[in-house]
Amino acid sequence: MPKALTIVGMGVAVLLLLIFALDLLAGVPFGGVSWMMDVSFIVCAGILGFLAFTTFREQK
Repeated sequence: MPKALTIVGMGVAVLLLLIFALDLLAGVPFGGVSWMMDVSFIVCAGILGFLAFTTFREQK
């Protein structure tokens, strides 16, 4: 079960990164209201993906 949760965490990180990168570049989902919010969510998605990946590697 914990391995599945880390895979889901990586999936959520990729999804968040795609949504907010698309909003930053094209302004599609949220209308590009705040670029600072987009950048901060992209950074947070990267951190979540990194943490999920390192946890996935540590599990047997």
